[in-house]
Amino acid sequence: MAVAVKLPKMSDTMEEGVLVSWQVKVGDVVKPGDILAEVETDKATMDLENYEKGEILHLHVEEGSTVSVDSIIAIVGAKGDDFQSLLTETPAPEKKEEVVAEMSAPAPQVSSPAPSTPPISLKAAPVVSANSDGRVKASPLAKMLASEKGINIGEVQGSGEGGRVVKRDIESYSPSVGTSTSGVESFSDVPVSQMRKTIARRLGESKFTAPHFYLTMEIRMDEATEARKQMNAYSDVKISMNDLIVKACAIGLKKHPQINSSWLGDVIRTNHHIHVGVAMAVEDGLLVPVVKFTDQKSLSEISREVKEYSAKAKDKKLQPADWEGNTFTVSNLGMFGIDEFTAIINPPDACILAVGGVKETVVVENGEMKPGKLMKVTLSCDHRVVDGVMGAQFLQTLRELLENPVKLLV
Repeated sequence: MAVAVKLPKMSDTMEEGVLVSWQVKVGDVVKPGDILAEVETDKATMDLENYEKGEILHLHVEEGSTVSVDSIIAIVGAKGDDFQSLLTETPAPEKKEEVVAEMSAPAPQVSSPAPSTPPISLKAAPVVSANSDGRVKASPLAKMLASEKGINIGEVQGSGEGGRVVKRDIESYSPSVGTSTSGVESFSDVPVSQMRKTIARRLGESKFTAPHFYLTMEIRMDEATEARKQMNAYSDVKISMNDLIVKACAIGLKKHPQINSSWLGDVIRTNHHIHVGVAMAVEDGLLVPVVKFTDQKSLSEISREVKEYSAKAKDKKLQPADWEGNTFTVSNLGMFGIDEFTAIINPPDACILAVGGVKETVVVENGEMKPGKLMKVTLSCDHRVVDGVMGAQFLQTLRELLENPVKLLV
């Protein structure tokens, strides 16, 4: 008996996904555990595992299509099974909007007199591609890279299957001589990725639902800088300044549990476990993998785990368990030369810490000017859960820990 394979919910926030590529074709015999397709979710590109036994009778979705969760994507069964009745449950999804569109003026009504001039046809610039239908076929990663590099993806020759533009085509692309667009208005539209859609939705909800307020504090980092050098002389894994901050936050949360809380409408949940999310920039946006039970881990363990998450995030190999369960978040832009910024709270957290760079400057100590290293941090707080004094007390503890880093080790 034929069975409909539907797109599962592959992350806690997933509502739809892009079917990047099929790993099977009609006629293939599959068994549970086989990989059917690659699917781009709101967090990563993941393998879609099969749970049925039989032959692939029908692939209901084209590569590059956006599909809602629980929509039919394929039919598996015995050869010759009738599956048409299954397809009436869900119509085939429309293909994802592409970069190049074709427009034509509306045709005259039958009852209208014949126009004196022929209808005007407006067409986008020709596509230098192997696609015969006039559309650009490109992988989501290729589209993103083209946007970042300012490349008109319609001018790129695709080397993938069916003329599809892939990552290597963007990386090796060089504009042809004579393609200057000086004096010509132009633009390119890149479809919004599933990750970017989710970032827009969740952070929009956070910003306009949770009443944010912000607390900024300067922290002397001379001792932390020196302690880090000494630690790295003995540690098997290189400890970063961000690792020290994550550890200090975990200890601070243990002392100030109100900061480690969530607004749930009818109740405020105070979490007794501490899971610190570490914001990471990736090609499509932002991911926040979570260091579980952060307060119970050493600096070396935190450092090793964060590095592993970073490598997996860049390769789009993070799994749902890696980014779920955060109770507090750290976002650090100091390595990009940012001195100070404010961050939007990452639901369901009540607070997020925005970290600027360590800056060498002149400080006044005991009435004397001397060189020193300063870092600014800003705590964004949900005022439904956290009051100003609570946030200030947490920052005071954070400053005490980082200015006396030996306390991170005991």
